[in-house]
Amino acid sequence: MSNSMDNLQKIKSSLKRRSRSESRFRWYGRVAIILGLAAVLALFVDIISKGHGAFKATYIELDIHYDADLLGITSLVDKSQLMQANWDALPKSALRAKFTEVSGRRDKRQLYKLLSNGTGFDLKEHLAANPLLLGQTETIWLLADDDIDTYYKSWLDGEAYAARMTKKQIQWIDQLHQEGQIRLQLNTNLLTRGDSREPEQAGIYGAVMGSLLTLLLTLMLSFPIGVAAAIYLEEFAPKNKFTDFIEVNINNLAAVPSIIFGLLGLAVFINFFHVPRSVPIVGGLVLTLMTLPTIIITSRAAIKSVPPSIREAALGMGASKYQVVLHHVLPLALPGMLTGAIIGMAQALGETAPLLMIGMVAFIVDIPQGFSDPATVLPVQIFLWADSPERAFIEKTSAAIMVLLSFLLIMNITAVWLRKRLERRW
Repeated sequence: MSNSMDNLQKIKSSLKRRSRSESRFRWYGRVAIILGLAAVLALFVDIISKGHGAFKATYIELDIHYDADLLGITSLVDKSQLMQANWDALPKSALRAKFTEVSGRRDKRQLYKLLSNGTGFDLKEHLAANPLLLGQTETIWLLADDDIDTYYKSWLDGEAYAARMTKKQIQWIDQLHQEGQIRLQLNTNLLTRGDSREPEQAGIYGAVMGSLLTLLLTLMLSFPIGVAAAIYLEEFAPKNKFTDFIEVNINNLAAVPSIIFGLLGLAVFINFFHVPRSVPIVGGLVLTLMTLPTIIITSRAAIKSVPPSIREAALGMGASKYQVVLHHVLPLALPGMLTGAIIGMAQALGETAPLLMIGMVAFIVDIPQGFSDPATVLPVQIFLWADSPERAFIEKTSAAIMVLLSFLLIMNITAVWLRKRLERRW
């Protein structure tokens, strides 16, 4: 009796220790999840707090007189006159008319710095689109310089950053604010223009188009090749040492650092085949090599998930191996293949290192229109802006990261939705 009671006590004590261990293990998991979510939340809060301001820009209201004599033109139809016209004279004249007390060359230079260096170009495009304004006066909101934009935003937030401002510029901004002639508006340049050395003129549209063209070419190449390779290896390839060697290397390639693919693209596509640098073609080829292992592995897993009874039933009805794969296995495995392709594209969208190696780090102003036009991509654009010394590029960088994360989030949500919507349970 005594021994049985002792054994019972030992069992109870052991069960209590095991229960406490399991409880601690569950709490460790919960704490790990909480810490991970807290880190992600802190990252998102930091990025959004720094980048939301980039979606607005400072504009100054001025009365612009489109004086043909001041511009030095007689007709808006003559392109040579438009190219040689003194467009910067229009905003300078408007500023002098607004602040009549300003005199002296030095003060005028400070006054002209209230507006962006690209204001004359903006007025040129506006007048070309509205030729009836020639000789007329128009009240228009003009983009402010990046230093003015940084100061005005920080001043509105209660912590004025005046390191690059003069006292007179601060006085002029205060006067404009009191008269309601300076305000924040939607920054359309960020979403409609390419890169620029002037922060207030810089936009992400060129990088977004470069990313879309590069990803489109990557998808057109990697998905059919990856699916074909997966079907062959899973359904037709004989099981021998050679196919085992291929499978091992495919799995190893999925773990190779992405910069290695960039070196491969530099050596093969650029140095050997002489494909131009910094174009979506070479970017798409490099990213195709990088995403192929992921697509092959996920496609093989999708094919394996199709029950053998489907194949056996089709073969029993007299279908050939080719017909079984094409008419039965492939349609049922396609949702998993699409999910893997989207995940591979999301991985390719966020890559920077391989594209740096093939020259897509170039300063590109024009919007790419095709696969052979010089282009950059969104991650590389973020890299370039993060390395810029101007303070205004900080919020531009964070805003571009927000856009990139939005694309990645949309792609991953689409992959999850496709898997839930199209998958079949057996």
